[in-house]
Parts: sequence; structure tokens; C-alpha cells
Amino acid sequence: MREAYRDLTRRERQIMDSVYQRGSATAAEVLEDLPEPPSYSAVRAMLRKLQDKGYLTSVQDGPRYLYSAVIPRDEARESALHRLVRTFFDGSRAKAVAALLDPDEGALSAEEMRELEELIRRQKEGK
Repeated sequence: MREAYRDLTRRERQIMDSVYQRGSATAAEVLEDLPEPPSYSAVRAMLRKLQDKGYLTSVQDGPRYLYSAVIPRDEARESALHRLVRTFFDGSRAKAVAALLDPDEGALSAEEMRELEELIRRQKEGK
């Protein structure tokens, strides 16, 4: 699996998030989604750069280009999460979970507890 998002800047990640959220997007649509948006031409340049890096593909739709992600969102999310665990928790998933369960961050809902219990049960059973 490719190490998704490895070499992206903050702005490039924001652009990818916009494309993922919309499924596919034009430069104008991406521009609408960006906080403190740069110029339209800067967004077009970043979209081309993301395409050159292999993160986006595009098709011409009349006078505009429609951009779509090459890597499925789940794969990109999984890769980013693994990198976060490696970087901030010494590769320990247990330390990452412990940080999420910190009582200072607020209590988990009953539904979140059930979900976690089910995940742990399935892990124990090897599923």
C-alpha cells in the first residue's frame, strides 16, 4: 500500500479533503471549501501538482476539469492513522487508544463504548 498523504503540505491535505468530501470537484468548488482561500490560480496550480504527484486524476468536463482522488479515502485515512501512531505514540496502538480514553477529554458515550468493546472482542477472536 502506498504511503498516502506522506508528502503533502497542509494546504494540499485541505484540497484532498475537499475532493474526498465531494467525490470529485472543480477548482472553483475546492476554492469554496478552503479556509482562508488562496487565489483561484493558486488552487489550480496545487491541483495540477497533486495530479503530478499521483494523488488526483482529472477529466475535462466542457471548459473545466473535474478532479477525483486516485487513492480511496479509507486507504488514505488508514495510512495517515498509522503514521500518527508511529510518530506520536512510538508505534503503540495501546498508547494511542489510551490517549483517546483520557478522562480529561470527556467520557465516551454508551454507543462508543459498545463499538470499542466489539472491536476488542473481534480482535481477540482473530477476526
